[in-house]
Amino acid sequence: MTSPNSNMAAMKTRVLGLDIGGANLKAANTDGNALTLPHQLWKQPRRLPAALTRLLRRFPPFDRLAVTMSGELCDCFASRSDGVRAILDAVETASTARAVQVWQSDGRLVSMETARSRPLQVASANWLALATFAGRFAPRGPALLVDIGSTTTDIVPLVDGQPQPQGRTDLERLQAQELVYIGSARTPLFALLSSVALRNQPVWLIPELFATSKDVLLTLGWHPESEADRETADGAPATRRHARARIARHFGADDDMLTADEVLAICESAKELLLQRIAKAVSAVACRITAKAPTVISAGSGELLVEMTIRGLEWTSQRVSLGEKLGPELSTAAPAYAVAVLASEFHR
Repeated sequence: MTSPNSNMAAMKTRVLGLDIGGANLKAANTDGNALTLPHQLWKQPRRLPAALTRLLRRFPPFDRLAVTMSGELCDCFASRSDGVRAILDAVETASTARAVQVWQSDGRLVSMETARSRPLQVASANWLALATFAGRFAPRGPALLVDIGSTTTDIVPLVDGQPQPQGRTDLERLQAQELVYIGSARTPLFALLSSVALRNQPVWLIPELFATSKDVLLTLGWHPESEADRETADGAPATRRHARARIARHFGADDDMLTADEVLAICESAKELLLQRIAKAVSAVACRITAKAPTVISAGSGELLVEMTIRGLEWTSQRVSLGEKLGPELSTAAPAYAVAVLASEFHR
């Protein structure tokens, strides 16, 4: 947890924000404390109330909860509406009678009762909470919020500090390239790279979930090693040695059957394709609001990839890093912090 020195974090009303995703639970309060914990919702939906209860206990006392989500898309739920209601039920259990507000895709905070009656307006609205908050860092002119998380990339156009999305639902945002299902940790390697030239012969990757983008970044030295981090495809530690073994499985091999240079070349190719796909979407969204390079506001656990994407585009526009402004923990949990701040300001 972290407590950065930020004027925006110093709010009178004590609000705790929650961003409930399919792979991670994120929480942040208006004092600037933030925490992100892994929770595989698609595997453990019934454990969500207990996981949220444990998360809330890690924070100082608070008056109200402000909630946003994206975990309703998990296939453990029969529909997205069922997923929203299941998540809201878990929040209600964990909240222990505290007041709860829920963020909608129309940019409003509503009661739990209203949210249950309009589940599809609540579904996957966390990007808009962050964009609404982030707009204050670019109050004039065109800007893009680019938030790269573990699973997805959100690209939100802003004009004079106000979000101007073309899409509101996941489907609309995918069509508009404002949502890209590529992230810094959970994207399967075979979704980035279908084949490679290995020892002068083309080889197609085995399309199984053996390795992910986290393994690519680990191998390239852009993700810290951690023996304790087992949020990997095989549950083994997030270390370079284990990453190489996971990557080798895509070629029906053990790690000692590929040279270090071969694994590095595979990861370089995957990284370039990842950046190209994000850059293509960033350029497409930017063209809708300006003929020039917009201000770029970067956020998320994959914020480094935002910087690399913009560098590849050779944009010379102003850049605002929420990691630098708020600290890395708050940047990772930025939608949770955003919804907490917005809820506290709404009730001033």
